[in-house]
Order: sequence, then structure tokens, then C-alpha cells
Amino acid sequence: MIAQLQGKLVEKNMTDVVIDCAGVGYLVEISLHTYSLIPEGEAIKLFTYQLVREDAHRLFGFAEKTEREVFKLLLSVSGIGANTARTMLSSLDPNQIAQAIASGDVRTIQSIKGIGAKGAQRVILDLKDKIVQVLDNPQLTMVSSNTGREEALSALETLGYMRKQAQNVVDKILSTQPDATTEQLIKQALKQL
Repeated sequence: MIAQLQGKLVEKNMTDVVIDCAGVGYLVEISLHTYSLIPEGEAIKLFTYQLVREDAHRLFGFAEKTEREVFKLLLSVSGIGANTARTMLSSLDPNQIAQAIASGDVRTIQSIKGIGAKGAQRVILDLKDKIVQVLDNPQLTMVSSNTGREEALSALETLGYMRKQAQNVVDKILSTQPDATTEQLIKQALKQL
């Protein structure tokens, strides 16, 4: 099992990179999240996950260990393959996915291309308890216990704000004020959006 690669960046594309490690070029598949975090230059280090199947050997790379852990958890869900998991990590960053799972936010998971209502519910059901342990983020459990979060996000979406943008603002507010009411969340979010 290849756990990480460190070497010279030979080629960088939106979906993969080629890393030269002591003369051997590794093709590593990446998400858009990792693509955005790869610095320009020659030196690169990626945390990897090797997927071995009868018909293919694939190597996935991640700029952060957290993203790799979320990827592995997503693969453990029935019906979620490597391509779908990578699409999820390209659509949302790992913390947004974890937040959506921890809070039972079906709409956010379902907004990802290739994930239907049943798939989103399965992801949440299978990973709700596991995601908090993997990320070990105290803000995650605090925010997930606030029932007004979903109502505030729905209201902001109705007012014409993009869900992803509103979610970032609302989560930021909840991290400092975990007991904020729905009304307070909406008012403060409107000031920041």
C-alpha cells in the first residue's frame, strides 16, 4: 500500500498529477479540492490511497490527511465508488461534507452530481457516527446539534443566496455562537452575505 508520495511535480491537470519519485513517474488521481491546494513549483507531497481491483490499480492523492480519511469513509458506503467519492470531494471541501453528514443535511449531499435522495440518505445514515470520530472536530458536533441551522439555510436560499455560500456563513456564526436562534442566524448571515 502506498501511503504518501513526495517528489517532483512533472504534470498537473484538474483531475490528476504526475509525480516523479526517484525516476519513477506516478499518475495520481486528485479532486478539485486537492488541485486548488497544490502549490506551483516542483516539490510536492500528497497523501495517497491505493485502490486495487481485478481490472485496475488506481492511486488517489490528497493534499490533506483529512480529505483522504473522508474519501475512505465515502468508499465504505454501499453504492459510492471511487469516482463518486472524488466528485463529492471536488464539489465540496472535506469539512463541508463532514458538516452535512453530521447534521443530516440531505440537500447538501444530494446537490452533488450523481447523488440522489436515497444515496444521500445512505451516506448520512452510514457515516453520521463515524465522521465525527475521524475528523475529531468539536465544532462539528456543536453545529450539528443546532436545529435552526437547516431552517436558516432554507430561508437564505429562498431569499436567493447560493446554498454553499450561505452554509459557510451560517457555520461560521454557529462556531462562535452555538446557541443562536434561527432568527439570529438569518439576521447575522444577511449582514455578512
